[in-house]
Amino acid sequence: MGSAVSFLDVPGRLHEAATQEQALAALLSSSGDSFPGSGYRPANRKTWMEGLGPSTLRVHQVVWPGTHDSATNGIGVPAVTRPFAECQTLSVYEQLAMGCRVLDVRVREDRRVCHGVLAGYSVDVVLDGVKRFLSETSSEFGQRDPPGFARYLVERLGGGLLIREGDGVFDKTIAELLPGRVICVSKPRQSPAPNPGDLLWSAGYLRDDWINTDMPRTKFDSNLGNLSRQNPPATQRRFFYRVENTCTPVGDNLASLTVEPVTRRIHRFARLFISRVVAQGHGNKLQVFSTDFIDGDFVDACVGFTRARMDGAQGT
Repeated sequence: MGSAVSFLDVPGRLHEAATQEQALAALLSSSGDSFPGSGYRPANRKTWMEGLGPSTLRVHQVVWPGTHDSATNGIGVPAVTRPFAECQTLSVYEQLAMGCRVLDVRVREDRRVCHGVLAGYSVDVVLDGVKRFLSETSSEFGQRDPPGFARYLVERLGGGLLIREGDGVFDKTIAELLPGRVICVSKPRQSPAPNPGDLLWSAGYLRDDWINTDMPRTKFDSNLGNLSRQNPPATQRRFFYRVENTCTPVGDNLASLTVEPVTRRIHRFARLFISRVVAQGHGNKLQVFSTDFIDGDFVDACVGFTRARMDGAQGT
């Protein structure tokens, strides 16, 4: 470990990662990945909340499908720096149309999105994508800080789209929040945090227990353990708790430098994770579930579990 990159233990690291992935595959084979709602498929992922019924679906019932490092599609130089930072290949608009409902966007001082030292496009591209998506759907639904960024966000996403911070939001139905469509949690580095009741929500409203690891079983078990300790359950919680089904390059070994082959080690076990959460009696604690390289099956798993929770299914 440390700052040096190891050239010597690449075979050992790859063997350990493969062993952990095989252990998850064996668990999948022995226990399956069924859970309440696992067979549900929304008729239209772009408007899945509308399909579930916004007048009855409450905020605390939703298992929110999210993306990790959402604004990294096309970041860096192809085949040179991009493999070290790209966590999504879809644009923010395409992720939302796929069914994603939680975005993770990092912005540097010049208002360009970033992942570590690499910068991408202007954050305006993100906001334009969000506004485009919102305009196309009727009942659907953050180095130094950029100067004046909070005011800028409010101006760009104002006009009734932003939902004002408040504990009462969690018990409301999606329809009761309208015309509000966006909860924006701001995590500034040096700038003042949002005040209670602001249009931007403070960092404490989005919590997680992130661990930086390239090992899939290590991350899987950490996610299970941390979620099991989250009390109260989602129906009584007054913040959003996020679990990320990701493995990440840790930069100390040549076997763990680029994003896609590392995160793919855990990617296919998202449904297994939900099934194990239910089997261990913690299904009522799952709330935000995020991934790299989001796909339709990941969205369907979150939507299906949400549907089962609305129906009062045991284990949800």
